[in-house]
This record gives sequence, C-alpha cells and structure tokens, in this order.
Amino acid sequence: MAVLATIGMIDTGSITAKRWGWIGSLSCPGGSDGCDKVLGSAWGTLLGQPLSLFGFLAYGTVLLLALMPLLRGGLRAPGSEGNRWALFFTSIGMAVFSLVLMGLLVFEIKAFCSFCVVSAALSLTLFLLSLVGGRWIDRSQLIFRGVMMMFLVGLLGLGWAASADQPVAQSGRAAPAVVSASSPAKIALAEHLSSVGARVFTAYWCPHCHDQKEAFGKQAAAKLQVIECAEDGANSQAQLCKQQGVQGYPSWEIKGVVDSGVKPLNTLADLSGYAGPRDF
Repeated sequence: MAVLATIGMIDTGSITAKRWGWIGSLSCPGGSDGCDKVLGSAWGTLLGQPLSLFGFLAYGTVLLLALMPLLRGGLRAPGSEGNRWALFFTSIGMAVFSLVLMGLLVFEIKAFCSFCVVSAALSLTLFLLSLVGGRWIDRSQLIFRGVMMMFLVGLLGLGWAASADQPVAQSGRAAPAVVSASSPAKIALAEHLSSVGARVFTAYWCPHCHDQKEAFGKQAAAKLQVIECAEDGANSQAQLCKQQGVQGYPSWEIKGVVDSGVKPLNTLADLSGYAGPRDF
C-alpha cells in the first residue's frame, strides 16, 4: 500500500504541478488534449485549488498510515486496529470518489485522461488491499461501516459534481486582477503587439500567466489580446486554443509562431518588431 500510495502521489503531484504552471506541458498517453480538458473543466478545481492536490494529500495520508506499523515493528509488524480502520476508511473514500470522477470523465467531460485513470485504478487497488489484508474479525461491522462510508462519500461526491458545473454555465471563472502600474513604454509595446495581431493564450488558474500580465502592468495588459483557454474560464475560447496547438500557458502567438512560456518584454519587442521606447 505504501508503494502504491507513492505512485499515486507522483501521479497526482504531476497533475497539480501542471495546473499550477510549474511545468509547461505534461505528456499524457492517449493524447494530452484529454488531460488539458480535464484540468480546465468545471470539476478540475475544489475550494480554489486543483482537485489533484486533494488526491495528493489523500495518497500522502495512505502512505503515512501504511508506514506506521513498519516503523514501529519492522516488515512483519501488524497494524493496530485503529490503523487498519483508518486505512480502510481512507481507501474506500478514495475509491468511491474516484468512481464519481470516472463517471464525470465518461459522461460529462467526455475525454480520456490516463493520469486520472491511473489514479482511479490505484484507489480501487488500495481499497481491495485494505479489505483483504486487514485481518478483520467482525465482518458485520466491516460491512456496515463500509456501506455507510460508501453512501456518505458517494452522496457528497455526487452533490459536489452537480454543483460544480452550475457557475460555469453562467459566467465562468476569472483570472486574478493585475495590480501593477504600466509605464508608457509598456503601454506602447502592448498596443504594438495588438496591432500586429499578437495574442497570448492563458488560463485563469495559471500563476505564470498572471506573472506575464503583471510584467506589463494593469493599463498595458488591458490592451493585449488575451485568449482564455480554460473551458470553465470567463469568455473561454478553448476550441481556438486546441486549434492552435497550445500545450502550455502562457503561450504567445507572434507572426504566426506559437511559443510557450513567460517572455521578457524585450524579447516580445524583438519578436514583434517593436521600434518604440524600451524603458520597460
């Protein structure tokens, strides 16, 4: 269980790093489009954070619980009753919630995400291991508590799935406001970029996208052609982002060339042929 939980932490940690913009792209077997579609969906966020972050914390909890008996008495040390129940409840909750997510993946998001499927398989396997390896004496208590836990997590999961989609249909989620001030040179560069048809592809949840806008400042950023790629973002143009082959955020399209990553203003000036003042 500790080994599987470690794999799960790597899996969900990779998705979280992608969502936070720590890595530009994520190789997703079966097509990266599916993973990006899941990350940008209405169900990709919980309490303002990537859903995968909570999966990472859940796998971390399983790892800790699985290692506790080994740390106390070696490889053959049996876990305490409390430890076994904690593993059972955690893993069954993860398994049931994973089934809810798989349902969303198939019927609502309609995309294939290998990282999500791997996480669901790990959760189900952890549940089976906790069930088989728990050395349960009172099977009636096991069944009763297991069914109650399934019902509770399933009810909460379905309620969350139904409510998460509601705000998206009305307005969408907006990126944080830009607060830094713009110099005249920055405003001139932003106006030049727009005049030559340059566009920047962003996602509202991407911290590096916000950093790029802050580099321009509030007044200049307002003059940029900003394309929202997250499907649940305000004024989303996700289909356009897919057509342009955008893989990471932010991505700049200048003179027909798309390149990802935060760009220094001098670099943007060079790429776009800007000839104005450069006291950025």
